[in-house]
Amino acid sequence: MRIARPSPPTPRPIAAGGDPYGTHRVVEPAGSLPQPAWRVDNDFARLFEGEMLVAADTLNVDAASFAQIEGEARGSTRSADDIDDAARIEREIAHIVLRTVAERGKQHNPVTGSGGMLLGRVLQRAPGRPDEAVAVGDRVATLVSLSLTPLRLDRVVAVRRASAQLDVEGEAVLFASGTYARVPEDIPQRVALAALDVAGAAPQVARLVRSGHVVVVLGGGGKSGLLCVAEARRRTGPSGRVIAVEPHARAADDLRALGWCDSVLPVDARDAVGVRRAVLGATGGREADASFSCVSVPDAEMAAVLCTRPRGTVYFFAMTTSFSKAALGAEGVGKDVDLFIGNGYADGHADHTLAMLRDMPSLRAVFERRYG
Repeated sequence: MRIARPSPPTPRPIAAGGDPYGTHRVVEPAGSLPQPAWRVDNDFARLFEGEMLVAADTLNVDAASFAQIEGEARGSTRSADDIDDAARIEREIAHIVLRTVAERGKQHNPVTGSGGMLLGRVLQRAPGRPDEAVAVGDRVATLVSLSLTPLRLDRVVAVRRASAQLDVEGEAVLFASGTYARVPEDIPQRVALAALDVAGAAPQVARLVRSGHVVVVLGGGGKSGLLCVAEARRRTGPSGRVIAVEPHARAADDLRALGWCDSVLPVDARDAVGVRRAVLGATGGREADASFSCVSVPDAEMAAVLCTRPRGTVYFFAMTTSFSKAALGAEGVGKDVDLFIGNGYADGHADHTLAMLRDMPSLRAVFERRYG
């Protein structure tokens, strides 16, 4: 496919009319915000007031999106163990990402509707940005979704399937409202990127979980799941119970080795009745006070609903969540539970999550082994 030529060197001229929420970059449909828009303007030959230009070095694709892309890329692969097939899959993943960005001006998966975030270096700051402690050359991780971030890719340098990350050459723009974090010097960059991708998870657990609660984490062995389990253990105290639902053997082994879960249940989260039965068996018949869905597959809404007590909390952090399935499903089984749609942003979430890696060496070790 044809790849756009690199844009002119910095500094770029500044155009007036930049909107803090990025509506000035929306191409289609007119009047939309950047996230729901089908296509945004990724021409960085000029910047608009309030924008920050970033050299994109690594894309961290969200789990649901990467699973869909990898599944599409597999196609007619003969064997996942065949090195030629593995290389072909990686080339196809790169092609799919390049195609999406070329078509939409952003990495906004048209199937899952999700994106991820990126690691890069500040190239230029346009006038009109709020006061901020960042300078040209600083390394930053974006804390807003790639599904709304104008992005131009010149090439994909490497695909790391185990961590759902792609090393790239390109550029991106952050709007004045777009949050980001400076990459810490004491944590490996790729590890920090993986953690910051799901930085909203643990602070939301901290807000909702109390001492003595029974907490269920669906997909407890993934990135956001690990952070939720760790935070839940801190919040429930010795009188509470933390239950992880994790069908993948290696991830389940990691959870058991960490020692934060009272039970690790190898059940598929799409089996709602099976999950409820397993949770009740692990708790002596007590339903969860709070359930957190961190899965990367669709159709897991009802597992979280069914294992939660009346007026308990169900928090859907997974990007695969269907609002209609969750709401209508809860109504259909007569479950009066409080349903929360996950917000990846929470005030102070980056500092909270990075502090967890510093304070919990065993958690950091798992992240470094997986994503470093």
